[in-house]
Amino acid sequence: MRHELQKANVKFYIGDVRDRASVDGVMRGVDYVFAAAALKQVPSCEFFPMQAVLTNVIGTNNVIESAVANGVAKVVVLSTDKAAYPINAMGMSKALMEKVAVAKGRALGADAKTTICCTRYGNVMASRGSVIPLFIDQLKSGKPLTVTDPRMTRFMMTLEDAVDLVLFAWAHGRNGDLFVQKAPAATIGTLAEAVIALAREGTKLREQAQKAEIKVIGTRHGEKLYETLVGREDMVKAIDMGDYFRIPADARDLNYDKYFVEGEEIPQSLETYHSENTERLDVEGMKKLLLKLPLVRSEFGL
Repeated sequence: MRHELQKANVKFYIGDVRDRASVDGVMRGVDYVFAAAALKQVPSCEFFPMQAVLTNVIGTNNVIESAVANGVAKVVVLSTDKAAYPINAMGMSKALMEKVAVAKGRALGADAKTTICCTRYGNVMASRGSVIPLFIDQLKSGKPLTVTDPRMTRFMMTLEDAVDLVLFAWAHGRNGDLFVQKAPAATIGTLAEAVIALAREGTKLREQAQKAEIKVIGTRHGEKLYETLVGREDMVKAIDMGDYFRIPADARDLNYDKYFVEGEEIPQSLETYHSENTERLDVEGMKKLLLKLPLVRSEFGL
């Protein structure tokens, strides 16, 4: 990585967000910070939840506090759909990370020198540890494609989509804002079928794909059947910006008497925005999305 970054005239540092001193050492003179450091593998965090807390919560707080102390103009904190209605340690730690960022942004206020905002997005297709590289490896080795639950739905985003969301938040974010990008979803069964179907269409993995099977192995620790990007409580204040939702921070203070007298009523008909009610991709739609991925084009010889 150091050699690659040298070509782009980018400075390379080694540090740990858990160590405030190492964060302070690289924060001086910085204008913008994109906080992406995270432990994000769901089963691993289930077995080591305190490690998720140390990196995802305390580490992010170190970055935010250091950025404010050094006069950084804007901090964009990257979160995940698993932070909405979390049921696993990774999602819980990310949800608390969002709370830390939003609370700090709200406390700083609109006129502060530093702006802190968040992005929340779903699965980035073909990213490290995701299921698409696993499916391709299984296909190449002649093994069945292992699916935890074919009914399970997930949002599908390319890396470019995720970067666009971060840049949109960077350009438009105010203190305490949370940004969500609208995205299509597919079942894991459909994704596996699309990988096999695409491989059979004259690619260099065509022979292996002819014999490929799908094997259902059951859900792993902490997995949801579907993911939520915007919960019902957030939808009350969400602002539709076309391809994105902007969720501003709750501006109410800790005056409990006023809160109980003037609380907000959530409309009964309001729906969450989740992978079951968003645009659903079929096999053909999933194939078109797969073709956007450099990894798929390279491995399939397309």
